[in-house]
Amino acid sequence: MPIYEFICKNCKGRLSFLVRDLSSAFAPKCSLCGNTDLMRAVSSFACHKSLGTVWEESGEPGVNSDDDFYTDPRNIGRWTEKKFRDMGQEVPPPIQEQIRAAREGALPAPLKDLDSVSPSAAYD
Repeated sequence: MPIYEFICKNCKGRLSFLVRDLSSAFAPKCSLCGNTDLMRAVSSFACHKSLGTVWEESGEPGVNSDDDFYTDPRNIGRWTEKKFRDMGQEVPPPIQEQIRAAREGALPAPLKDLDSVSPSAAYD
């Protein structure tokens, strides 16, 4: 089901038409002014990327860079996912869910108790 885009020669409006059946006749009409004299427009397209491609394009954050490695959201779960890949295994769904939740800002259940603890509390 392609989406065709047109520009109305009368009102210059940009119009999109979803064509459900390619075998039937298609006569586009401007929904803004009713004109049938339309010019085909070049449509943009979407490009879906895998998680690996996103990581590759965003670059591996450096441990010695100015950014704090552990606060970079791209690193949440990366070590765990990498270790599973290195062992030739799939990440179990419960762990995938915890990694996804962590990337969205929710701490995994075992760490929730540590949320209010000061990093220097052990030295007081």
